[in-house]
Amino acid sequence: MTLIHPTAIVDPAAKLADDVKVGPWTYIGEGVEIGAGSVIESHVVLKGPTQIGCNNHIYQFSSVGEATPDLKYKGEPTKLIIGDNNIIREGVTLHRGTVQDRGETRIGNNNLLMAYVHVGHDSVVGNHCILVNNAALAGHVIVDDYAILGGFTLVHQFSRIGAYSFTGMGSAVGKDIPAFMMVAGAPAAARSINMEGLKRRGFSKDDIAKLNKSFKLIYRRGLTLEAAIEELTPLAQDCAAIVTLIASLRASKRGIVR
Repeated sequence: MTLIHPTAIVDPAAKLADDVKVGPWTYIGEGVEIGAGSVIESHVVLKGPTQIGCNNHIYQFSSVGEATPDLKYKGEPTKLIIGDNNIIREGVTLHRGTVQDRGETRIGNNNLLMAYVHVGHDSVVGNHCILVNNAALAGHVIVDDYAILGGFTLVHQFSRIGAYSFTGMGSAVGKDIPAFMMVAGAPAAARSINMEGLKRRGFSKDDIAKLNKSFKLIYRRGLTLEAAIEELTPLAQDCAAIVTLIASLRASKRGIVR
């Protein structure tokens, strides 16, 4: 039997695992699926089609699975998909996708979305990411694993945030951030590799040294992106981190922050 507060409204067509807890004055609409171990606090609005995995904790006043405000959206069936073990704090807004893109917005596993974060339509947030208070992703943004977005970071549509990267508070990101980089400013500019973050994630001193050398190669020598990738390639032979960095550079479609 689900642990649903008597003031909550749950559509009969919603599917909740038996141990899902639902707080007072929460609304769960048709097409919403919630996995085992999840907790939905008070005053949350969940609309579908939305699939929420196991052991997620969604805090009060969040709006999850609402239709996008994109003016191209005409009510087509689209989705929001959320993985497992995510913490979604107060006032977070997560919108479904559009048929002009993948048709779904996706949040991976083990993420922390702090208060008032916004994830726009068709965006993809990977695993183990942290989006600090008031960070906002426009539509079609990709955030790779272990990225951290500082408070009030704004990300332009179609931008990509590389794995293990970090944005300083108030950053305005209009281009792609390569993996492992730390950026700050409005517009955001690359400052260094995410040194402290890499130490905390267990990267070796050798890998960090190679990534630091790569940063200088990309940002201090005036090379084109193609030339930088060519010079980085020999370093990738015995360093998985450089392989990841090169892949993020090649994946860039908007150009990288400079």
